[in-house]
Amino acid sequence: MQVMTRLIAILALCCLALPAAAQDKIRILLDWFVNPDHAALVIAKQRGLFEKQGLDVELIAPADPNAPPKLVAAGQADYAVSYQPTLQLLVAEGLPLVRVGVLVAQPLNSLVALEDSPVKTLADFKGRKIGFSVSGFEEAVLGAMLESAGLTLKDVTLVNVNFALTTALMSKQVDGVIGAFRNFELNDLELNKAKGRIWLVEKHGVPTYDELIILAKRESVDAARTKKLLSALAEATAWLKANPAEAWASFSRYGKDLDNELNRLAWKDTLPLLASDPSALDRARYTTFADFLVRRGLIKQAPPLDSYVREIK
Repeated sequence: MQVMTRLIAILALCCLALPAAAQDKIRILLDWFVNPDHAALVIAKQRGLFEKQGLDVELIAPADPNAPPKLVAAGQADYAVSYQPTLQLLVAEGLPLVRVGVLVAQPLNSLVALEDSPVKTLADFKGRKIGFSVSGFEEAVLGAMLESAGLTLKDVTLVNVNFALTTALMSKQVDGVIGAFRNFELNDLELNKAKGRIWLVEKHGVPTYDELIILAKRESVDAARTKKLLSALAEATAWLKANPAEAWASFSRYGKDLDNELNRLAWKDTLPLLASDPSALDRARYTTFADFLVRRGLIKQAPPLDSYVREIK
């Protein structure tokens, strides 16, 4: 009996002495500074859900929002948060990128005017100024929206407002802005004692698309690792949707500038938009939107779908 007891004790000590399993370190470049759109990523990190999957995840906000996909394509990071249209434009240019997951599986982009302005319908934009931030894509989206109301881009004056969308509207520099995220700019206007009138891109001539997606380098996609990443995000999303107040309290402590009224308002509008299944892929959505990009003259030819999407099961 004493021998058995001693053996058990020795085995227990050996188990205690075994090193913990090494965590797989990965770097994820965000598309922008941390905000409620990144709720699943932040909550998964805060609640140890990445660690539970054996992942040591570093979330990095970019100095240049245009850089993350290109850095991933160059092997400088493991994943990047980006946008479906951006992916399709970059792949058409020859960058070796693939979509491996989704965070927001619907457009956030919209056209916004002040509610008390003379612009009540899309047709009312004729002869007026519309602000934008990203040339090319936003012009294509706006062009399609205007055409749904019998107008063209020639009927409006485009003004580059350099991401100052709310300021441009409030100062009457422009009559409307394209590229306004429906979960942010409307709330920003509200904080400035104004109300916005909104036109959703997917309701006015633009095919629906995934707003926020996760990209990886085509030649080095690690399916097993990515599956763990997406599983952690799915668990995080389920928890935060079930516990929005507790999740906000946790999220708002992640960075010094997160606990503000705009993020608080955006939080409630963003949570219902988060993809419950980050691994889901609507292939037809990508094909249809690629055709839209060709028709609008943004790409010459749609790349083969399987060259830039990867379904992780």
